[in-house]
Amino acid sequence: MLVVTIVLVCLIVLFALLIALCFYFYHYAIARKPKSALDGNSVLETDPNAELATFDQGWFDQQKFEQLELTSYDGLTLCGYYLPAKVPTTKTVLLAHGYTSRAIPDMGSFAELYHEALGYNVLLPDDRGHGLSQGKYIGFGWHDRLDFLKWIHKAIQIVGPDAQIVLHGLSMGGATVLMTSGEQLPEQVKAIVSDCAYTSISDILTFQLKQTYKLPPFPFIHLTSLICKLRAGYLFGEGSAVRQLAKNTRPILFIHGLEDDFVPTSMVYTLYDACQAPKDQYLVAKAGHGLAFATDTQTYTQRVEDFLTKYISTI
Repeated sequence: MLVVTIVLVCLIVLFALLIALCFYFYHYAIARKPKSALDGNSVLETDPNAELATFDQGWFDQQKFEQLELTSYDGLTLCGYYLPAKVPTTKTVLLAHGYTSRAIPDMGSFAELYHEALGYNVLLPDDRGHGLSQGKYIGFGWHDRLDFLKWIHKAIQIVGPDAQIVLHGLSMGGATVLMTSGEQLPEQVKAIVSDCAYTSISDILTFQLKQTYKLPPFPFIHLTSLICKLRAGYLFGEGSAVRQLAKNTRPILFIHGLEDDFVPTSMVYTLYDACQAPKDQYLVAKAGHGLAFATDTQTYTQRVEDFLTKYISTI
């Protein structure tokens, strides 16, 4: 009887430790909070210069971004920034930033690309749980896809019914625009550019768990996913860019760095194969995560321009 009691106590203690560890994983990766624990010791930490690698502070300081707000489907106040093109146009890009980043200034390099080189209106939303937007958790693109639908309609409201909209996302933003692609999009959305996106929330967190802690997905991913469902309203298994791509009808340009050790390059092949709409693929040699644009700015710009020219008129 004593042995049985000891075994039961040990099992209860182990289970409590497991639950506590999964709560830690949730707060570590999902909850909105400073990610100081990521500094220098985690695969969750991307190159701190990735989104700012080609950032021009002088150009940025000269721009007059209009701050916008909208209310999400679940009552959050979301913040975004709008910069009209120098020459009036219907061409408009919505830029989706990465994990723990902000629309401004972190997507400034891409805003400059579209505004200066391509002549677009630029809309940069802060994701829920990021920047000036409300939210207590990071959506990893899943709830963000519904927020992006509202930002698309906001862009149409600003530019007008003739708006020609491109969605361009980096890292988590790349996954966000792919997850958005499977929704009922207004006809004004003409094309999508996804840079270094992951295949699903489960896949990327499984990869990170193995890289950082050398732990298997079961039971950690599964239990943390249940905690996420209770705290943030979604299961990791729900957020699949691959499944959303099966419903997509918009042309997509898939971009990935061949030296990406944060979101494995192998994921871009899975995403590309899942897309049944018109598509193209641009792989950048020697580029780490989020650094394709900085690694080969000229070719990146040309490939994006060549792709979009097929689907966006010059007006």
